[in-house]
Amino acid sequence: MLKNWNKLPEYMRTDEVRPYYDLLQRKKLSLFFKRVFDIVVSLIMIILCSPILLIISILIVKDSKGGVFYRQERVTQYGRVFRIFKFRTMVQNADQIGTQVTVSNDSRITKIGSKLRNCRLDELPQLFNIFLGDMTFVGTRPESVRYVKSYTNEMYATLLLPAGVTSEASIEYKDEADLLDKADDVDSVYINEVLPEKMKYNLNSIKEFSFFKEIATMFRTVFAVLD
Repeated sequence: MLKNWNKLPEYMRTDEVRPYYDLLQRKKLSLFFKRVFDIVVSLIMIILCSPILLIISILIVKDSKGGVFYRQERVTQYGRVFRIFKFRTMVQNADQIGTQVTVSNDSRITKIGSKLRNCRLDELPQLFNIFLGDMTFVGTRPESVRYVKSYTNEMYATLLLPAGVTSEASIEYKDEADLLDKADDVDSVYINEVLPEKMKYNLNSIKEFSFFKEIATMFRTVFAVLD
């Protein structure tokens, strides 16, 4: 559900964000079903996937030093900072020895991490974030604080909804790491070239938001991963 306009962070109360806010205000029933779906389905999946979560955790610990989970700070609805749950796919303290976006041949990725990334199994623990309300199944991928600081006024409209595990932008840019491979300055290319293009999809998804379209996006994600 949406906060009252006057209770949004000041940097979100702009002329660029207002049309997206007004559109979502007219779709409160879909937003309600979206949250109910998130709670029910994430809980069921956590229970059903618990054996897989356990097996992957053991493989990660055996593969390299460090914890099972990667808990980087990300930004979600209304600019709130939260700690995302992901299986650790890189060496310990990887974010301190490189950029916060990953290229396909990144030397920081572990052996088991590479396999998890290929199947997107590293994102399974985000089911806990969904259940807790930090994230949703379909929505703009949660960015690091440093990248959110580079948002335009219109991009802040994506923070009207919780961050998502997948989206149309995620499907279109599923090979994002490959696109960044040849970049001399990965952060600069991501902020100035990749992020603006992804945001076009994210903003359009808000304009066309509906509960059933989001279900369709989830199925498209499955097919994209299996492709």
